[in-house]
Amino acid sequence: MGLPSCALWIMVARTDLPFMMHTIPHLVRMSNFPFSETVLAVDTAPLTGDKVGRPGIGTMEELRSAVTQLIEAGVVDRYVDMSYDPAYRDRVYRKHFGSPIKKTHNYKGYPILGTIFTLEEPKGDYILHFDSDMLLYQEPGYSWIEEGMSVMEKHPELMSIRPLTGPPAEDGKMYQRVPYEQDPDGFYKFKFFGSRAYLINRKGFDDFLPLPIIWRSYRRKFLNSLPVSVKTFLNNRTGKGDLDSWEIMVSQKLEQTHYFRGVLTNPKSWTLHPKDRSPKFIKALPNIIKRIEAGDYPTEQAGHYDLISELWF
Repeated sequence: MGLPSCALWIMVARTDLPFMMHTIPHLVRMSNFPFSETVLAVDTAPLTGDKVGRPGIGTMEELRSAVTQLIEAGVVDRYVDMSYDPAYRDRVYRKHFGSPIKKTHNYKGYPILGTIFTLEEPKGDYILHFDSDMLLYQEPGYSWIEEGMSVMEKHPELMSIRPLTGPPAEDGKMYQRVPYEQDPDGFYKFKFFGSRAYLINRKGFDDFLPLPIIWRSYRRKFLNSLPVSVKTFLNNRTGKGDLDSWEIMVSQKLEQTHYFRGVLTNPKSWTLHPKDRSPKFIKALPNIIKRIEAGDYPTEQAGHYDLISELWF
């Protein structure tokens, strides 16, 4: 039997322009997998939340130009604009949350509807998602995606899986803020979800739905005690109130069920997440990518999920 089909989808927005022309070719190159399709999902919505203050925000024209360059260079197959059609929104929200919601982004400006769009629209048994700023190492001849699929087929309680979080430490230590346990089949089990990198079996995720709707705390405290259905109704009527993060909703569902998020223990592949957006970091990024692709990293970075800038330049 051949491998299950897997699509790679990466969300892009105007905030990603400073780094995406480096990171997206790098992610596709390092993944080294026969994807059924490689697609950029373009968020055309106005920026909100903390996205408004990000450095290096470009125009939609610049984003379209960058996306076109990546297609013409053969890095990705195509792009598609996220759908903000109200009928589409209501339909997929009913499936994913059991209720229609009007809000398309969370309080930080992260595209919740766009995330669901990238789970609903791909062509493939599996969907691999990377945030466009992620960095990935994979040893030649090894495929974390193949191992991830194999582990998930054996363990249907795994809602998602991803590579090791940060380069491997000699003692195996991972600096995590949340508890986890190790399974002897080669993965760590978490009840906390992270949305920056994940491989999902699409049919398995459908079985995992619906997710709980979580509204952020209101300034008027008495509103917090209202049932979720009432908060949702009021938000749809008035527009007041903000959705929490999609990954928090997924995490709560993990807590409520027998499902886990998996992280492979295999040191042959790992990711880093850069929080730095400074001009100094952007200038150093090509060299950082070169080092990561060679499996080279500062010793003090081992076990850390977030890239520690001062160690790299």
